[in-house]
Amino acid sequence: MAAMTLIHATLNSLSTHWLEKMARTYVIFHLGVLFSACVALLVACDNKHSTREVWTEVVPDSGWRPPGFSFLLGFLSASWTMTGFDSTAHIAEEIREPERKAAWAITIAATLAYICGWLYTIVLAYCAGSVSDILDSAVEQPVAQIFYNVLGPTGGVAFTVFAFIILSCTGMTGMQAGARTFWALARDELLPGSRFWYYVNRTTHTPVRCVWLIGTLCVLINLIGLGSYTAIAAIFNVTAIALDWSFCIPVVLNMIQRRRFQPGPYYLGKAGWYINAWAVSWTTFVTVIFVLPTELPVSPESVSSASQTRLA
Repeated sequence: MAAMTLIHATLNSLSTHWLEKMARTYVIFHLGVLFSACVALLVACDNKHSTREVWTEVVPDSGWRPPGFSFLLGFLSASWTMTGFDSTAHIAEEIREPERKAAWAITIAATLAYICGWLYTIVLAYCAGSVSDILDSAVEQPVAQIFYNVLGPTGGVAFTVFAFIILSCTGMTGMQAGARTFWALARDELLPGSRFWYYVNRTTHTPVRCVWLIGTLCVLINLIGLGSYTAIAAIFNVTAIALDWSFCIPVVLNMIQRRRFQPGPYYLGKAGWYINAWAVSWTTFVTVIFVLPTELPVSPESVSSASQTRLA
């Protein structure tokens, strides 16, 4: 983990020219892997689940009652992926016409992720095989196990490596967004030692000091996982909750003081209020799910410490 964080920090210290090229390559690679994975699974899987099993059957192995709650817990994985669509906003100052292009980039990213992720999930559901066997696998990686079962060792390892590369690129873009956020805070003198952190390298035109600050903090925080998995899982849960509500705060203010906000060139008109209301409602719902234990009866391994950590 520490080695990957250092690699991400090194890449984010490069010039914006190379960062743009890496981002474009990552997007093309990600879409290519997603498409090829879906085709490979559908072609190679001989024992697909029936349509009735995929769309109507719920496996209530979480211990919650009624069984439909197991379906609600399935939103956890989706919620984790909903925390990075604002990355473009963090680099808006580096974009021409950010009031238009940044908004469109966020919209396109969210739409593509929704459509592609939904279709990919459907493919996994058809090709998953025995759910109990996958969950009991010694690999402890259900998706990787599905690829291994359907495509064999070569295909399973290949797509697992592809997934690792994609996750690594996601971490790199997340660090890029975080570094820009720290730089903006330093610019507004909201950080201790703001004059030191408010620095842009003259050669690469990137906030190198903030990049390495983020990298160092990531390594230090993840060291907690060496002592307690429950503690680090609680921190990650709180991170998702905090990010989601950081998105909602300006949305709620816009809804309350709508007349005081001047619409920009990217404006949804009257539909905007209802979309914002749905976004806040959804965030409230998944926040409740995040702080609940994923299994019953509750054990030290399954209890969610997110609520206690958040209060602390």
